[in-house]
Amino acid sequence: MTELTRRQFVQGSAATTFALGLASYKPFTGRPNEELRVAVIGLRGRGRAHINGLHGLPDVRVVALCDVDEEVLASAKQPFTARGEEVDTYTDLRRVIEREDIDIIATATPNHWHALITIWACQAGKDVYVEKPVSHNVWEGRQMVRAARKYERIVQTGTQSRSSTGITDAIAWIQAGNLGAIKLARGTCYKPRMSIGKVEGPTPVPKHIDYDLWTGPAPLMPLMRKNLHYDWHWVFDTGCGDLGNQGVHQMDMCRWAIGAQALPKAVISAGGRFGYDDDGNTPNTQMIFFDYAPAPIVFEVRGLPRDEAAREGGWGGGAMDRVKGMSIGVTVECERGYLTIPNYSEAFAYDEQGEQIQAWKGGGDHFANFIAAVRSREIEDLSADIAEGHLSSALCHLGNASYLMGTRKAPEEFRASARSSGPARESYDRMCAHLDANGIDPTKTQPIGGAFLDIDPETERFVDNEAANTLLTRVYRKPFVVPEEV
Repeated sequence: MTELTRRQFVQGSAATTFALGLASYKPFTGRPNEELRVAVIGLRGRGRAHINGLHGLPDVRVVALCDVDEEVLASAKQPFTARGEEVDTYTDLRRVIEREDIDIIATATPNHWHALITIWACQAGKDVYVEKPVSHNVWEGRQMVRAARKYERIVQTGTQSRSSTGITDAIAWIQAGNLGAIKLARGTCYKPRMSIGKVEGPTPVPKHIDYDLWTGPAPLMPLMRKNLHYDWHWVFDTGCGDLGNQGVHQMDMCRWAIGAQALPKAVISAGGRFGYDDDGNTPNTQMIFFDYAPAPIVFEVRGLPRDEAAREGGWGGGAMDRVKGMSIGVTVECERGYLTIPNYSEAFAYDEQGEQIQAWKGGGDHFANFIAAVRSREIEDLSADIAEGHLSSALCHLGNASYLMGTRKAPEEFRASARSSGPARESYDRMCAHLDANGIDPTKTQPIGGAFLDIDPETERFVDNEAANTLLTRVYRKPFVVPEEV
């Protein structure tokens, strides 16, 4: 594209979805000795981590910041000003993406924006670091992979455990058969989540926030909760619950451990939002079974403490249930023992008697890994390529789809619907025992029993269930539409 710059193309495009038709754009081929210029979009918790993680790397400079909240934007700019550094600020991410002098987009926006930002950035010839979960639904995650491949972009997923040398070595060790065949991977996300409150009517959005841009692809509805920021995780229009928030890290480790490189054959979930009545609608208590052969994945989410006494005494992490000593972690059960992954940099192997026989420790710089791949132009150099992020995020979406297709069921009715899956029934029974310990009788306050959904891993769609297939995508709000053709 020699006579028509990218900026001119964008400004002249009549496409209301901001689609950038750059089929003739020559991809970046690497500049090992030149400065890489970064824009960070979404500047709260993880966005600050992006700024700090990238700006401090050799020959990498954050040159632009973007957030729809002007107060957040000003706060993020302040450290640059204090250091005497220039940085441009924006509230409209489209103005950032169209800039020709930016090489990398790093985004930590709410989930519902991840796909569109990534696709637009790929179309504009930029590499992308996108936070987890990479997508808000299964279909748009696959579109992100297609865009990355079509435009030859380097796209890293924010599941930083993939850069951990300790976890990498531990998983390679069990996959080599040192504990015998892998039988099951169990992920736990037992993290205290208190009520977000309940409002009587719409909450005014502060004037320093562009709510239309914040909403983007999601339905533009009155704000029906106290806090715009962060609590979007607990509303399905914008978030995925803790399954896709904290849980996607452990989900990724589970899938990594069993070596699954496609979606499972089936999924079933159960759970609900228990213990309080608030404005969230994602479950705070959930179990999900993924039918992988020969080793399935069982995943469990609990936002309530271990029992009523713990709820009264405080909701700290120490008040939560534990599996193998972990409230948040992964257990990989094998023929001759098991492996535990309790954090982002350690793993421990145990024999059949529960005696520790091996330990691995070692972190890694996920941002540095991304920059190295940007310079080499080799997808294989990435610790967490977008294809890996898509599959792990998709598992979270599949679990939520089963849940959303469900109805309230008595425990015996759900156990029957789990077909022949012993691990699913066992996980469900443990969830019911957890509820009972919190003073919630599951025979009276029945959990949602999700549908058992068969999946075609090749097409990434549910088999003979069009109602469930509608949950694999969404109706996008113009002009913020994830394109059918990337």
